[in-house]
Amino acid sequence: MNERIPHDKTLDNSVNLLEEGYLFIKNRTERYQSDLFIARVLGKKVICMSGKEAAKMFYDTEKFQRNGAVPKRIQKSLFGENAIQTLDGPEHIDRKRLFMSLMAASNKQKSVAELVTDEWTKAAKKWAKEEEIVLFDEAKDVLCRAACKWAGVPLEESEVSERANDFSDMVDAFGAVGPRHRKGRRARKRAEAWITEVIEDVRSGKRQAKEGSPLYEMAQYKDEDGNELSAQMAAIELINVVRPIVAIAIYITFEAVALAQHRPCREELQSGDPKYLEMFVQEVRRYYPFTPLLGAQVKTGFIWNDVKFKQGMLVFLDVYGTNHDPNLWDNPEQFRPHRFDTRKESLYDFIPQGGGDPKKGHRCPGEGITIEVMKASADFLANKITYDIPEQDMSYSLAKMPTLPKSGFIMQNPQPLD
Repeated sequence: MNERIPHDKTLDNSVNLLEEGYLFIKNRTERYQSDLFIARVLGKKVICMSGKEAAKMFYDTEKFQRNGAVPKRIQKSLFGENAIQTLDGPEHIDRKRLFMSLMAASNKQKSVAELVTDEWTKAAKKWAKEEEIVLFDEAKDVLCRAACKWAGVPLEESEVSERANDFSDMVDAFGAVGPRHRKGRRARKRAEAWITEVIEDVRSGKRQAKEGSPLYEMAQYKDEDGNELSAQMAAIELINVVRPIVAIAIYITFEAVALAQHRPCREELQSGDPKYLEMFVQEVRRYYPFTPLLGAQVKTGFIWNDVKFKQGMLVFLDVYGTNHDPNLWDNPEQFRPHRFDTRKESLYDFIPQGGGDPKKGHRCPGEGITIEVMKASADFLANKITYDIPEQDMSYSLAKMPTLPKSGFIMQNPQPLD
């Protein structure tokens, strides 16, 4: 039956995946004129797929599970071992309920954005004394300060850059091998040791945590059987609250690139239209690369579109390709925020941070925080500061996962507007 879909003839595509990055699946769906194909990665047969219907099927929890799909190398750098991203069934739903309570409410999302705005204001005053700053580096620090303050995690000013870089290095290790990957693993060990000690201090009464804060709730959390997480596991999950906020520095850097390369966007943002601000942010999330692909394992064998999905088989969903699918998006390679003016909401065709219902599935619970922080940051860049843009390399490689503008976006003569 699977003879009906294309089989990539390469003996093993592991190297091709690393060399092609975000375009690995997209290149082949275009080559084979098919939304599905079979390839071999790390010695295993993998079904690779793209598009709205594929995403809808991918997020069917009766068909797929995450346990066994996330490689240990990614757990040991990005997510942490046995974290929420690796859970399924009632255990995942229970843990997801905790994350949703911390991150999904609009007032909590806005509170993070307000803290970020405050940090941008403080940073801009410091920048006024500088001839030049690199936005990506500054954004990491701004977001780390705001995220830790919101989460209730103690953070000394002297350690901000170190902690911010560790959170960022975990993310950078996702698609890396060699030194970059090892750097991410070392960063995770440091962060876990730090946060584990904080959790233990809260549980022993040595440190006070505000009730309702992510630190307090993670330290006091008990599962449905009344068992608390180990201090290390609680630390891993608290990092999974803070780290994604620091990772928004990538999106913020791309916002600055979009404003530099699409001048009418700045003018529209300066009009103060909240609808346009939302559209701009969503187009940045759609157009620029962030998550390349997602993996899952077939839970129970089934047939879909005449393709046999065998139990235990690994499946990749093309996130970047779906967000650039010409069957879903008109002129997807053009940056056009107004495309969201008439777009109908869907859980499966716009998936920069996953698809499906975030309450039940594996869609990122912090997506709302991402949007609010990006809105606050876009407003800051367009309306709260002036700066010169020197000649620099704003290009980014789609072979690198995750990727970033090569210059990190250099700003000269930054001055806050009163």
